[in-house]
Amino acid sequence: MWNAAWPCCSRNGNERPGSTAGRAVSAADGLVHAPLITDEDVVRLRKLVRDEMVALKFSLIEQTKMVTAASELARNTLRYGGGGRAELELVERGGKRGISVSFIDEGPGIADIDLALTDGYTSGGGMGLGLSGARRLADDFILDSAPGKGTTVTIAKWKLF
Repeated sequence: MWNAAWPCCSRNGNERPGSTAGRAVSAADGLVHAPLITDEDVVRLRKLVRDEMVALKFSLIEQTKMVTAASELARNTLRYGGGGRAELELVERGGKRGISVSFIDEGPGIADIDLALTDGYTSGGGMGLGLSGARRLADDFILDSAPGKGTTVTIAKWKLF
């Protein structure tokens, strides 16, 4: 695992500029933990993901894909999971470096994952493209959920170095 500093946000290793009580914080485990409680948290997460993608020198197209996927999943965490958190990590695998973002909630969970990943399916009146769209935009997509157990979705974007 690649434990580089988070160049966009680090001041003393555990503070984030311009933050509130729910700010993102670096932890000893190499993750940046970001709350997803309000719409403002989604905006902060989008900026954090974009800044990290820029720091890793991803193309504008790849930045846009990852930020869009992160935004969709963060909004799902708020809307369907009742809020939760995101965990960002710089990762390395097989000569590639990238960014991984997990979205974690303790909401009702997803009963039928295959159905939830079907384009056009929605349980809440949306367009039904959030989960399936995020899966297409990310290089890696892992969804773990069960009724009553909450949901964790992890996405990653990779770049050869």
